[in-house]
Amino acid sequence: MSQERPNIVLCMGDDHGWHETGYNGHPHVRTPVLDEMAASGLRFDRFYSAAPVCSPTRGSVMTGRHPNRYGTFSANWSIRPEEVSIAQILSAAGYACGHFGKWHLGPVNAGSPTNPGAFGFEEWLSHDNFFEMDPVLSRNGGTPQRYPGESSQIVVDAATDFMDRARSEDRPFFVVIWFGSPHEPYSANADDLAEYADLPADLEEKSARLTSLETGLPTSLPLDQVLQARYAEITAMDRALGELRGHLDAAGVRGDTLLWYCSDNGAPSEATFGSPLRAHKGRVYEGGVRVPAVIEWPDRIPEAIATEVAAVTSDILPTLCDLTDTALPDRPLDGISLVGAIDGSFRERQEPICFWSYRGNQEGSGEPYIEPSLQQGTTPLVKQMNGLYTRNFRNFRYEGEADGDLAGPRAVLDNRFKLVIDAEGRERADGADGPVRELFDIQQDRSEERDISEQHPEEVARLDAHLEQWQRSVLRSLAAEDY
Repeated sequence: MSQERPNIVLCMGDDHGWHETGYNGHPHVRTPVLDEMAASGLRFDRFYSAAPVCSPTRGSVMTGRHPNRYGTFSANWSIRPEEVSIAQILSAAGYACGHFGKWHLGPVNAGSPTNPGAFGFEEWLSHDNFFEMDPVLSRNGGTPQRYPGESSQIVVDAATDFMDRARSEDRPFFVVIWFGSPHEPYSANADDLAEYADLPADLEEKSARLTSLETGLPTSLPLDQVLQARYAEITAMDRALGELRGHLDAAGVRGDTLLWYCSDNGAPSEATFGSPLRAHKGRVYEGGVRVPAVIEWPDRIPEAIATEVAAVTSDILPTLCDLTDTALPDRPLDGISLVGAIDGSFRERQEPICFWSYRGNQEGSGEPYIEPSLQQGTTPLVKQMNGLYTRNFRNFRYEGEADGDLAGPRAVLDNRFKLVIDAEGRERADGADGPVRELFDIQQDRSEERDISEQHPEEVARLDAHLEQWQRSVLRSLAAEDY
């Protein structure tokens, strides 16, 4: 096995909120493995998903680019075939690359131009979207099959088998494990459910809207039952992470393996209990985009580090390229290398992080970027959408900037301030035209309770100008100028 480049494992939870870990102080959720990783490795206290929903964030991990650059606007919007992924880069450098779990960047079947294989993974056991207990997964694009058992453990077992084969071939491995948990609808085994049988009684009086496991259609359940099953899923995912760490340890490679965990967005609305952050999944406030993130790498991070450096999922590709001495893609990137944070020498980010929920063309009225027949999913899931129990994808050609294309909820975050624009579509209190602009001192006010835009108009103007310049760069990429 190569001693010059580390093994790399990227793990990601699905809708796992920043507050839903023991180490971040949740009053009930038990995550002993993540707590141990945070206590011994690098803990990011200000880590962000590139978007407040799933598919876009996953695209940012693969590309180091904001997802609006290639039309992955929201859930079930695919990536574009011309994008360069971190798996393609590391595969060319000699890594064995495997993907296990949720893909959600296009169909996983063999005929898709956006399946994991098309983006550099030589092996995959994956799902088009999310999955529950006893998941139905496709191996290497083949006919989906049911795999009985707890889903987090199933994908970890498949991943460790792949790692063992890579080691037997004396190849370093790059493995992506994207869990289906804790995305609703929630399902868990009896022992994990029993761990949360005594949640606060007042939760029984509230209800949550989510998907019925029986019908796949919306239903309402008491909030205590919903959170009991959700927390049980988080605990099962945490346990599977422990099994993964144990396997690396038994194989003698844990010291030289970079293990990175984060989530794809904030918690959904039903799961904000215990959160000090504003809002939830789908919003550009902290509750929608600040997520748990830890790196464990004993040989490189021998002592615990906690960093306040603002970091984002788009930083993953540049960081891994830096660590493996591989070249970055020759196109605009939105991420930066975090090697300085790993080494403890990086204190502040030089460029702000930008967020943007793009509104233009959301109805899909433009010319398809990919033939629609190639965008049809095959792996079933419980939740019905548009009469289907699978997910189809879309991506559309963008012909050039038009009026309104810079609109939509958006934000820009530097080391101290965060400017949030049009986050809720509210009219301005002063009756003037234009979207609502809010400024927060995020170091002092992580809950985004105090709008200080009137006290700091110069910061509003500075960040607003940076955001607009960045948006215009994104639109040029969206018009395929990078290819």
